[in-house]
Amino acid sequence: MTTGDLAWMAATEMASLIRRKRLSPVEVTAAVLARIETHNKRVNAFVHLAPEAAMAQAHAAEAAVATGAPLGTLHGVPVTIKDLVRTRDMPMQSGSLTTRGFQPDEDAPVVQRLKAAGAIVLGKTTTPEFGWKGVSQSPLTGITHNPWKHGANAGASSAGAAAAAASGFGPLHQGGDGAGSIRMPAHFCGVFGMKPTFGRVPYVPVANGDYSAHLGPITRSVADAALMLQVMAGPHPQDHTSCEGPPDDYPAKLGGGIKGSRIAFSPDLGHARVDPEVASLARAASRRFEALGARVEQVTPAWAKDGPELIRFLWPAHLSGLAARLPEWESRMDPGLVACVKDGINIRMGDYQAMRDRKYAYCAAQNRWFSDWDFLLTPTVSVPAFPAERLQPEHWPQHPWDWIMWAEFSYPFNLSGNPAASVPCGFTAAGLPVGLQIVGRRFDDLGVLRAAAAFEAIAPWADKRPPLA
Repeated sequence: MTTGDLAWMAATEMASLIRRKRLSPVEVTAAVLARIETHNKRVNAFVHLAPEAAMAQAHAAEAAVATGAPLGTLHGVPVTIKDLVRTRDMPMQSGSLTTRGFQPDEDAPVVQRLKAAGAIVLGKTTTPEFGWKGVSQSPLTGITHNPWKHGANAGASSAGAAAAAASGFGPLHQGGDGAGSIRMPAHFCGVFGMKPTFGRVPYVPVANGDYSAHLGPITRSVADAALMLQVMAGPHPQDHTSCEGPPDDYPAKLGGGIKGSRIAFSPDLGHARVDPEVASLARAASRRFEALGARVEQVTPAWAKDGPELIRFLWPAHLSGLAARLPEWESRMDPGLVACVKDGINIRMGDYQAMRDRKYAYCAAQNRWFSDWDFLLTPTVSVPAFPAERLQPEHWPQHPWDWIMWAEFSYPFNLSGNPAASVPCGFTAAGLPVGLQIVGRRFDDLGVLRAAAAFEAIAPWADKRPPLA
């Protein structure tokens, strides 16, 4: 087996071979680090890489295998952590010059769980400043490039994680999603990403976004995501919003299929503008679910019309907490973020509370609607990757901070907390990936994984690799 083969190996296979003493954690980690050394200069997926620490972990993992010590689910498997999550042995800089060099004194629960399962942490992946936008650029790290096209957007706050997954920088990548930041980069980079039900994976410290921030996996396969989510999920006392119940056995139950499922497909949610190539690929993908034994019907959900006004009010409101940084740092912060924060400062508390009432009615309407449907399919994002120095594609309307205009499909399910995933469903004529979003009922994370796995089985994507060389 070549070094290149090891770098692209699935986590499920890797963990199994290591457990059976047929694969060395040292060999695996060295192979992945070698690929990162060769290609990351072009991609810029990492803000902090820790090769020496990773190799030390790998040698310890190999020794544990040799001595017959108990092995965790992810023993010897490389993983990356997003730079909005606390790590006690690596800085957490949040894509911002204002927090450059900040060193937490403890690991977030998700990091603790990955380490306890035996995963080897390679480093921290890049994010836009405080994760505020859907474009892979920050004042701290510059552009994170789409592996399929240098200079193109890799998408949203988990961009480094998705770019790393697509580039073969290991199999497992932790992402976060406050308005689409797992699913959007999965769409742009041609990988799988899942935002589980709100609270399924504990988020510590609890994010100040009115119950919209989620943590989840970004991988090259659904099975790897199921394995990673199994490790990360479960209640935690430091997150009062975390789901009390333990996660289901996602890997063991992944192959259940979706025969008989009632699936709604909405090409635009009744209001979203969508580029023609994206719309065509998403529509074709939705039809393939009929071959899986599901009933698919095109719909326009009545609840969806209120989404644009809600998000354009709530997004700057929740970012206004960064206003205290402006007097000292404004000239060195992302100008779009500054404009968004300034709009948020002007929001009155009474207006915010009234909009929250509307949000909760919107969520209730969604959940009532899902009583008639098992899944909703939409495009993941309205556009393929565009130049990463732009906030909007050139052919779209321009605005000082509103990138949401081309991302109308993802945030509704952050507001409601429903599980949602992006599966690769094809390429544009220019060779850029496009994703299909699968949304499920609240708490039906297993159902979303099953639907994604069923689609993957008839339209596989993991063998498609960007031409980084």
